[in-house]
Amino acid sequence: MNGTHTGTLTPQKSDNVGMKLISVNTGLPRQVTWHDQEVTTAIFKSPVTGSIGLTTLNLDGDRQADLSVHGGVAKAVYCYPVEHYDYWQRVLPGQALPMGVFGENFTTAGLLEDAVHVGDQFSVGSARVIVTQPRLPCYKLGVRFRSDLMIKRFLESARPGFYVGVSIEGAVRAGDEIRAMSQDSNRVTISEITRLYVAKAYRPEDVASVRRALRVAALPESWKEHFRRRLQSLAL
Repeated sequence: MNGTHTGTLTPQKSDNVGMKLISVNTGLPRQVTWHDQEVTTAIFKSPVTGSIGLTTLNLDGDRQADLSVHGGVAKAVYCYPVEHYDYWQRVLPGQALPMGVFGENFTTAGLLEDAVHVGDQFSVGSARVIVTQPRLPCYKLGVRFRSDLMIKRFLESARPGFYVGVSIEGAVRAGDEIRAMSQDSNRVTISEITRLYVAKAYRPEDVASVRRALRVAALPESWKEHFRRRLQSLAL
């Protein structure tokens, strides 16, 4: 099942819109010049139309360039809320912001980071996905925007988006409804776990949150190891 690439889509506002897949975006690795060096990246994603196959590793027609840090079963699909596009249009006046510009595969509506939990499961199209972790941007986001400042801006925005793994393969298309299937009982939101990951110091309540995060089965082991080291440094 292969989709067709389309032209630029205008970001939509999500007022009174339920959970929905606004745009499906794919891209293959390409070489670009950045700071006088050739860089291979797959961050350039374009919207596609039609039904797209979704497997445990990625969407049909989509690949990752550096598999040491991108892709894999815990990062099969990167989701970014369409609600954030208005913010970035204000922060980056004059910058073209087509769907997929942040490197996301799914541009979503109704799934903000302060309401989505690690371990939550959703159906979309005939597939089922599970939330695994937030995005921590690498330098290639700067390559996409031609700005070294973009990584810092992205982190400070507290709008990271999130990755999902694929628990049931299927097909998806733009316009599909996204339905909540189950919510992780530990209730650690994407916003909370992002803050905990980058926090320089922990309050007592943060320690409790980290311990809850360690109980989330869907959280990748690399994240759990990071949090275990943080707790060990506090002699807890």
